[in-house]
Amino acid sequence: MSAAVIIIIIVVVVLVIWLLGQSIRTVRPTSRGLIERFGKYNRFANPGIIFLIPFIERLVRVNITENMIDAGLQEIITSDSLNAQVDAQVYFKVRSDEESVKASQYNVYNYMVQIVALARTTLRNIIGTMTLKDANSERGKINSALYNNLASETKN
Repeated sequence: MSAAVIIIIIVVVVLVIWLLGQSIRTVRPTSRGLIERFGKYNRFANPGIIFLIPFIERLVRVNITENMIDAGLQEIITSDSLNAQVDAQVYFKVRSDEESVKASQYNVYNYMVQIVALARTTLRNIIGTMTLKDANSERGKINSALYNNLASETKN
């Protein structure tokens, strides 16, 4: 065999190995995956090894563990016209079923930012209907009202 044929064989073998490496992906147990073909949803990926068609399919990983995001400090006017500064943290997780994972990616632009904005708005609304004294002493009531509102809004 000539040197040119050997070089071509080596290049082809390296190219095949590289393409095989590009087609194998893993989804960890803390994530779920959405496989898109040409930018359109194709199938759901559970944890394990996933085979993709290189340059045609793309894997979008979604974290399904519990996340904590700081909702930031905000100033709220209570019903007795006093200013209160409130800081909140929002704990949430994406459910691991296919519909919830798809909804987190395709139904809203950025679900983490949307949840924080919804929590801030809801918290302002809840505390705005209370007096400052009630807001300081009724934290359990605020938490349950916030939880119920966020749960009903994010159900779909």
